[in-house]
Amino acid sequence: MTTYLECWTAVAKSLFAQALTGEPELVDSLPRPMEAGSFGFAAMLDGEQQGRFSAFVDAAILDAPLLGEVVDQKAAWAELLREVCEAAASEWLTRTGRSCRVVRFEAVEAASQVSQAFQLQSGDGAWTVLVRDEVRSPKPSASTDARGQTETLPLPGTDDPGPGSGVELLLDVELEATLRFGCREMPLLELLELGPGDVVQLDRGVSDPVDLIVGDKIVARGEVVLVNGNFGLRVTEVAAPRKRLESIRCLF
Repeated sequence: MTTYLECWTAVAKSLFAQALTGEPELVDSLPRPMEAGSFGFAAMLDGEQQGRFSAFVDAAILDAPLLGEVVDQKAAWAELLREVCEAAASEWLTRTGRSCRVVRFEAVEAASQVSQAFQLQSGDGAWTVLVRDEVRSPKPSASTDARGQTETLPLPGTDDPGPGSGVELLLDVELEATLRFGCREMPLLELLELGPGDVVQLDRGVSDPVDLIVGDKIVARGEVVLVNGNFGLRVTEVAAPRKRLESIRCLF
C-alpha cells in the first residue's frame, strides 16, 4: 500500500535536487539527535489521508548557501517544505486515485519521536532531515454488507488466552527485549580481523522494519524512532498473543 511518507520522500528527493544549489542528494539515514536551533514545519492533511506530517531540519543548514542569497533562510525553507508537502499530496492522488490536501502549514517544535531520518548531502556538507508521519486513512467504525446491514468490525486480540489459563501469574515477570536491525553470516576469519572503523553490512535496508525479539522469537516489528534522545521502536506489526507467549518458553 502506498503511503503519504513514500510519496513525500520521492518528491523531496526530486525537488531538493532541483531547487537547491549544488543539486544535493537526500539519502536515508539512521535517526540522530538534532542540534539546538533546529527548526521544523508541519502540514495538516485532510481528505482520504488525514493527520499531520512534520519535517525537521538541522540548524546548520541556515548557514549553507543552498537556497541562494535570500534574506530569510528559514522562511525560504518553509516555502520549499510546503511545496514538497503539497506535491506529495498530488503524487499520492496519482498513485492511488484518492485525494488529500494540505489545509494548514505551520512551524512546530522539534519532535522527540520520528518516523524516518535522512541526510541532505552535497559537496559542501551534510545535514540531518527528520520527518514524523502521523498521516492515516480515516478508520470507519463499522462496515456495511451487500444487504445494507451494518457489520461490526472484529475486536483485536480475540485470540487472547482466556480466564483461568494461569497467564495472569506471569504478567509481572520481567523479560529482556532486544531490537534487531539485521544480521549477517560471517566466516570466523572475518570476525577475528574486525577492527575499529570497519563496517559490517547487514541483510536489511534502512527503510525496512526492525525486529523486537524476546527469547528467540520475533514478537513485533516496527520503525526506529527517537524518544528523548534515545532509540525506540514504533510498533507497526505485532504477533498474536499466543505467539508472543511462546517466546517465553525458552526462558523457564
